[in-house]
Amino acid sequence: MKLLRLATLLTCLTFTSGAGAFDHSEWNRLLGRFVSATENGDSTTIDYAGVQGQRGRLRSYLDRLSDVEAETFAAWRESERLAFLINAYNAWTVELILGEYPDIASIRDIGGWFGSPWKKSIAPLLGEKRTLDEIEHKMIRGSGESDEPRIHFAVNCASIGCPALRSEAYVADKLDAQLEAQTRDFLKDRSRNRWRDGRLYVSPIFKWYREDFETGWRGTHSLAGFLVRYADALKLSADQTEALHAGSVEIRYTDYDWRLNDSRPPDE
Repeated sequence: MKLLRLATLLTCLTFTSGAGAFDHSEWNRLLGRFVSATENGDSTTIDYAGVQGQRGRLRSYLDRLSDVEAETFAAWRESERLAFLINAYNAWTVELILGEYPDIASIRDIGGWFGSPWKKSIAPLLGEKRTLDEIEHKMIRGSGESDEPRIHFAVNCASIGCPALRSEAYVADKLDAQLEAQTRDFLKDRSRNRWRDGRLYVSPIFKWYREDFETGWRGTHSLAGFLVRYADALKLSADQTEALHAGSVEIRYTDYDWRLNDSRPPDE
């Protein structure tokens, strides 16, 4: 029992990053229990049925997110604000899916012909009712606070083609390492990123948000420059890396799989 209490205490300390910072341990426990790695280890699935059985815990976490006032949020350091927003986006996405589950095969099924799941005002956050689009594109990407392209491998849209939902919450003190691991794991996945016939095929995420990878983050001013940084994850040879760096490689985009990232088969 003493060991169990110690482990619980350490978990809480790990996911409460700094004095006065937000405690993400409740979300961390849900992720640790219901998110599983796929066979290749480069992506994950989530047991939505399992989370649905613990929906009260998820809603408790969402309520606590909603309780944070804008003035409190503004006083946090940048990494804590970014971790908070990434976790909020991912948790609210799961809650959105659970509202339709199990009668759903894709997040794009939500909203009908003329609606969009990303434009539904579902998340009370920092004093306003937010959409997922607003959290991602205005509060994370459009805030002007940081040029951090790796967020695209952390926010999860509940789809197989999306970067993995991490099996732990994001926290300020580990955020850089977590974002780096997410980026490398995504680029290691050959179903989405691969060299073939003299061309580099990458996820359409790099097409949709290309400008985010060309802002000068850590000295990279082009998509090719960003990808060169991760030549090892892409398993590029020295010659392929040199050609990519020289701009002589054609970059094409793979298909995006919008099926739900559910760990349970559709007929189960």
